[in-house]
Amino acid sequence: MVVETVIVDYLEGLVCMKKKLKVAFNSPVTLWFVIICFLALLADIATGGWANNYLFSVYDSSLLDPLTYVRVVGYVFGHASWDHFMGNMMSLLLVGPLLEEKYGSKMMIKVMLVTAVVTGIFSMALFPDIQLLGASGIVFAFILLSSITGVKEREIPLTFIMVAVLYLGGQIYDGIMIDDDVSNFGHVLGGICGSIIGYYNINKNAKNNSPAPVAPVIENNPLGGMPYGVNQYNDGYNYTNNIYNNNNNYNNGNYNNNNLY
Repeated sequence: MVVETVIVDYLEGLVCMKKKLKVAFNSPVTLWFVIICFLALLADIATGGWANNYLFSVYDSSLLDPLTYVRVVGYVFGHASWDHFMGNMMSLLLVGPLLEEKYGSKMMIKVMLVTAVVTGIFSMALFPDIQLLGASGIVFAFILLSSITGVKEREIPLTFIMVAVLYLGGQIYDGIMIDDDVSNFGHVLGGICGSIIGYYNINKNAKNNSPAPVAPVIENNPLGGMPYGVNQYNDGYNYTNNIYNNNNNYNNGNYNNNNLY
C-alpha cells in the first residue's frame, strides 16, 4: 500500500508539473539575435558565400554604395563556419539572458548597436584590407558588461579588473604574437564598448535613484502668526538690549498676533 501510494503521488506530481511547465521566450533580443545569425549562416551556405561577402561582413568600400551602411551593422550576423557560429552563440546564450533580465531589452539593443557600429567603422578605417564578420565583439562587450554590474560609487569590482586583464590582455597578446584569422582588435574594442556603456548606465541609474530631499513639514499655528517649522525670528525683538519693542506687547492681557515663532 505504501509503495502504491508513493507511485500514485509521483505520477500526480508529474501530471501537475507537465501542466504548469511551458517554454518561455525569456530573452527576446538575445534569442532573436541568435536566430538571425543562424539564418544568415544558412543564407551564406545557400548562396555559396555571396551573403557574407555583400551583406554580412565589413571591409573598405565606397561610401556611395548603400550596402556599405548595411554591412557596418550586418557583419555581426555573419559567421565563416559552423564552429565560428557555435562558439559565439554558446557564449552569447550564457551571458545574454542574464544581462537582458538585469538591464532590459532596450539596453541590450543599445550595446549591440553601438558595439557593431563602432567596431565596424574602426575596422574600415584602420584595417581596410581585412574582411571582418562575426559576433565576437558583441560577446566580449557582454562579458565585460556582466563583470562591471557590481560597480558602486567610487568602487571598481576586482572581478571586473581580472576579467579585463585576462580577456583583453589575452586578446592584445594574441593580436601581437599570433598570426591568425581572428580579429583580436574587434574583441578588444567590443569589450571596451561594453565596459563604457555599462559604467555610464550604472552611474546614470544611481543618480536617478538617489533619494530626493525631504521638504520640512509645516504645521499651522493655532494661535495665529507664522506656522510651526518656519525658522524665522521676530524682527521686533531687540537682542542687544534684550527687550521687546512695541510690536511685541500685551494688549489687555492678550498676545499680539504679530508674534513670529
